[in-house]
Amino acid sequence: MTVTADVCVLGVGLIGGSLLRVLGPTRAFGWNRSAPTASAASEAGFDVSTDLADTLRRAARRDALVVVGVPLPALGAVLDAVAEHAPGVALTDVVSVKGPVLDAVRARGLGARFVGGHPMAGTAHSGWGATDPELFRGATWLVAADDDADPDTWSRVARMALDSGARVVASTSADHDAAVARISHLGHVLAEALALAGGRGGDLALALAAGSFRDGTRVAGTAPALVRAICEPNRDALVAALDDCLADLGAARDSLASTGTLGPLVDEGHRARLAYEAARPAGGGDAPGGRAAVTVTPGAPGWLEALREAGSAGREVRPAG
Repeated sequence: MTVTADVCVLGVGLIGGSLLRVLGPTRAFGWNRSAPTASAASEAGFDVSTDLADTLRRAARRDALVVVGVPLPALGAVLDAVAEHAPGVALTDVVSVKGPVLDAVRARGLGARFVGGHPMAGTAHSGWGATDPELFRGATWLVAADDDADPDTWSRVARMALDSGARVVASTSADHDAAVARISHLGHVLAEALALAGGRGGDLALALAAGSFRDGTRVAGTAPALVRAICEPNRDALVAALDDCLADLGAARDSLASTGTLGPLVDEGHRARLAYEAARPAGGGDAPGGRAAVTVTPGAPGWLEALREAGSAGREVRPAG
């Protein structure tokens, strides 16, 4: 593992706690509001405190990269503490929506050393007990390329993601939110709807349910409060994705009712699934078809444009050096 500067993780639930585990106690320390969670992490050998101000002052002294891993409803209070106790630290986050985080960071004057992040990894479970040092291995980690991105912080976040076993892609926060509305947040909504439809079928339907129902409803096992915290802040993008999906379902329903066929939905959906499979990374971190990762020198002329261009093509990116 490449050892760079210390990392301070604020919030050691599933994502933050898994990051703490993969970086290890010699490299990372953290904070958690819940005393039982902080105690559980400490008993596992990790340096986790319930004193946010002291943790942030420590991060400032050590120039640690601060990773905000709290749910979005708790973000404001945590950023207020960062602004008070460690306003100059390099800062990132692992929240599932980027635009609202960026707005909150800028509103508190913390944008100079902030670069947003989002590891596309998780389970239906939450909390310290669900943490896994292998959670990010092979996953995609979005490292934002907004106009005011600090090149040094971008490099540190990208290297942390790589050290965690992830592959890095880049985009603006707005482009990220539009994309995840379609491949993540819409999936949560559809999983809830499918689970509800199955439940309405009664005990027989649930007894007959097998792989397609299990896989399609997996994320409906996520705590409802967490689903709301993930999806609802991305309202505009999610509404647009829902409109498209409802139009497709409505056309399929009308075709089935009138002609007995599902219309083009099945063929087009099948093609879209094959395109998804073709887009998965091959061994060694390279994209399919021999498309190697794009190496970018943060801070060099045109570096943000290069990151965005690679991201729009689904290409992995890596910092030079």
